[in-house]
Amino acid sequence: MMDSDVGAAGAPNDAFRDDVLRGLGGKPRAIPARWLYDHTGSGLFEDITDLPEYYPTRTERALLKKHCPEVADIAGTGHAVIEFGSGSSVKTPILLKAVRPAVYVPIDISGEFLRESAVTLGKQFPDLPIDPVEADFMHPITLPPAAQKLPRIGFFPGSTIGNMVPRTAVDLLRRMRENLSEGALLLIGMDRVKSEAILVPAYDDAAGVTANFNLNLIDRINRELDGNMPRKAFRHRALWNESHARIEMHLQATQDVDFTVAGHDFRMEKGESIHTENSHKFKPRDSRLLLRAGGWEPIREWTDEKGWFSLILAEAAPEPLAP
Repeated sequence: MMDSDVGAAGAPNDAFRDDVLRGLGGKPRAIPARWLYDHTGSGLFEDITDLPEYYPTRTERALLKKHCPEVADIAGTGHAVIEFGSGSSVKTPILLKAVRPAVYVPIDISGEFLRESAVTLGKQFPDLPIDPVEADFMHPITLPPAAQKLPRIGFFPGSTIGNMVPRTAVDLLRRMRENLSEGALLLIGMDRVKSEAILVPAYDDAAGVTANFNLNLIDRINRELDGNMPRKAFRHRALWNESHARIEMHLQATQDVDFTVAGHDFRMEKGESIHTENSHKFKPRDSRLLLRAGGWEPIREWTDEKGWFSLILAEAAPEPLAP
């Protein structure tokens, strides 16, 4: 894929088009969250991480600063660090300084943003080989040759695992295990269940940045898929789903609306919504069970004083025989 998942000749990416058309035509309507992260969306997400309501980034960063030296003691040096969904890699330097890897491989679906971040990180670590891979980490990935020859540490911060329903999360963890190989380590951030009064504002901030992030999906659809969705006819909505232990983001129609995308006609009634993202939250036992289901054995777990967020180091150990 090229920048913003658009082909070299400017044709829309087939996967994006297919997911959007399938999602808009479904009941309930839903579009996979990965399509929120074009270049503009990725930049808006980085703005979200600095918002006062958005606690996960600063909480996880503090955990990384405190505990990455212990990760280095356990792992040793000379690994390939493989980061899944690297974004701007703002937390990555904390890990790289501690473990001193032989190569760093950031993987992200937003190619332009990925390369910009790799250049910025290269200035901080001029002696570290950086080999970015533009790919959707939900699918099989071929690692660069340099990384294939080394022991590996996977890095999956930000509780991105929470964006997936449990079945998909387990599939991803198993795929990571296959990519990183037996004996590899995985350092993963997982957000914990907490008060709705804390959770909802983190995904519906007073400044409206998260709303712009969500509504940017409409702009992308219109730009890349020849759509005419009226952005003003939709609003951002974030809600806590107690039964699924997750924050849900929706684009909700504020009026009856008709529009066309990629030559297909759609109609939505006032109050209908397009489900665009999940952010599952975990209790401690839930996170450990999820990791074990994906083939990873937790060997260390750290959390902040409030118990809001956890950082877990897991190992791709041989799977034991069931009794």
